[in-house]
Amino acid sequence: MAKKTAEYGNDSITMLKGPDKVRKRPAVIFGSDGLEGCEHSFFEILSNSIDEAREGYGEVINVTVRKDHTIEVEDFGRGVPLGWNEAEQRYNWDLVFCELYAGGKYNNDDGEAYEYSLGLNGLGACATQCSSEFMTVTSYTKGQKSTISFEKGNPAGDLVVEEYGKRRTGTVIVWKPDLEVFTDINIPYEYFTETMRKQAVVNAGLRLCLKFENEDGKFEQSEYFYKEGITDYVREMLGEAQERSLAQSDDEDTDAEGDEETDGEDGDEEAADDEREHVLALSTPFYNRAERQGRDRPDMPDYKLKMEAVFCFSNSINRIEYFHNSSFLEHGGSPDKAARSAFVKAFDTYLKNNGKYTKNESKITFGDIEDSLILITNSHSTRTSYANQTKKAITNTFIAEAMTEFFIHSIEIFAAEKPKEAERVAKQILVNKRSRENAEKARIDIKKKLSSNQDVTNRVEKFVSCRSKDVTRRELYIVEGDSALGSVKLARDAEYQAVIPVRGKTLNCLKCGYDKIFKNDITVDLLKVIGCGVEIKSKGKTNLSQFDLNALKWSKIIICTDADEDGYQIRTLILTMLYRLLPTLIKEGKIFIAETPLYEITWKEGIEFAYNEKEKAEILSRIGSAKYTIQRSKGLGENDPDMMSKTTMNPATRRLIKIVPTDEFETEVMFNTLLGDDGPARKRYIAQHGAEYVDLADV
Repeated sequence: MAKKTAEYGNDSITMLKGPDKVRKRPAVIFGSDGLEGCEHSFFEILSNSIDEAREGYGEVINVTVRKDHTIEVEDFGRGVPLGWNEAEQRYNWDLVFCELYAGGKYNNDDGEAYEYSLGLNGLGACATQCSSEFMTVTSYTKGQKSTISFEKGNPAGDLVVEEYGKRRTGTVIVWKPDLEVFTDINIPYEYFTETMRKQAVVNAGLRLCLKFENEDGKFEQSEYFYKEGITDYVREMLGEAQERSLAQSDDEDTDAEGDEETDGEDGDEEAADDEREHVLALSTPFYNRAERQGRDRPDMPDYKLKMEAVFCFSNSINRIEYFHNSSFLEHGGSPDKAARSAFVKAFDTYLKNNGKYTKNESKITFGDIEDSLILITNSHSTRTSYANQTKKAITNTFIAEAMTEFFIHSIEIFAAEKPKEAERVAKQILVNKRSRENAEKARIDIKKKLSSNQDVTNRVEKFVSCRSKDVTRRELYIVEGDSALGSVKLARDAEYQAVIPVRGKTLNCLKCGYDKIFKNDITVDLLKVIGCGVEIKSKGKTNLSQFDLNALKWSKIIICTDADEDGYQIRTLILTMLYRLLPTLIKEGKIFIAETPLYEITWKEGIEFAYNEKEKAEILSRIGSAKYTIQRSKGLGENDPDMMSKTTMNPATRRLIKIVPTDEFETEVMFNTLLGDDGPARKRYIAQHGAEYVDLADV
């Protein structure tokens, strides 16, 4: 039973006063008392400067971050009022920076100082001041410079007002977040760059400049400016992908119109998976904007809503970002609800009206559209219901309804003005849908194949397991054929090294649909032995896998093949299979290649192995005039156990190449070029680089 505490009576109830309302409970305002909360405190100050710029006061905002975590935000707006407030009988510096729920943004509907503001509740400036170690506010307005300072949430002196002859207005706020309030105040450079970039995107024509001091005292400087706002942002995102799309000829569109649609029946399960779109961007950015007025309930007053959106479709990128009153809506809310409803309704209607569905085919989902969709929205309203002070979602019902109608109308205009692009997009949405359905069916089928209570040693032909159950030690060797299995089996340490041979023809998994892949015994046996399931993805980011990294049975998976063209091909095909079905194992550094020697050099001191031409030359130089014999290494199946142990199996003497992922996009391009369906790209690559590999060819 819990120990009784002191008496709980009338005098036990206390009230936080002054700065303690924030300092002792910062998460109530900032959503966290950790780094995320500290980051949001910076955003609160930046938001006030952005509100000024949106009202037409100031075109530049400067942010300086020093290595001691001091932050400075400078704008060129009207200058925050700090003087005496006759109506409230208090100084404005006291109201704005020391009083929660005090500010100039409560009467947006009446068109006062701010109409569409990111600031809303009168909390941000005060909360940031109260949570700071120190803060100094300087306001330039009406030929005067006014300064007030704070420490630990309390004023550190009187308001200082002096004449200022230069013609400038604006506000400069310098502060340092307090480690007594936040557990971490080391806001990373990436947060500032990402936040300021997003604000430049949704505030067209506003220039945001960042100076960030590193530990060595040097400043990194960056600038963010989007003249056409979200339209420029989408163009930047597409980059070369859009240029490739625009380079497609009208003839391709005409030819595509004559192609027969996939029938979607079980007999053609691979059709959607095998259909590859070489064009990256499917449509050019489409921009639309509108204004509405309405209310969230019949008994509530009307408010204004402005909205703009840019959308396009791509095979290489998918991204959806919602902004409202400049706040990035990480969790969406009303705009996300509107997009999900509108895009499905509009494209479902398009597909039905144009006879794109097959008989009894199921309806598309938003995920099928989202896989290829780039959508950036930027809306503003004079009345906003945020889910909380961190402003990551809005809940206005009128905004959801108005944006649903806006999206549907925009898609209808897009289809009417750009019929060929709409046709291409609709076709891709169906490819995404059928790919998802086939992937789901494949996931169910492979789950049945991989699931069994029977021990894997008995379920997989010729698999040789090891004794240890310690996953941190166990190694799996994937070897080339039965003859190599015999040699590796004799050379291994049976305590922790297991072996499985690949037999027969290995599939190129990039050119096969899931149905064909999972009918291949070699692939299924490997997946059974590896033990962590499979990562099945439909078009885009949708993941339908039953993959569990914690179920992986091996610390290392080692591909071991002969040092010849056949061996290299088998190695490449196994890597391709792992890249498509188990990419996480590559990212986690679990995949290795066992280097096998090219040459055996025998002389009076014994046998030495050379793994390449350079090592062969070095060994021969060291031998000098002594007699020696040299021969190409035999296949793994012909090697004796001692040689196999020394060159391939023994951790002390073997050579392993760890497969390390670099640039994800470049990796995808290279795999698709050399092993995928992009024949023209493969021909170009061979023409450009083929000569580099002539010496390696066995001709």
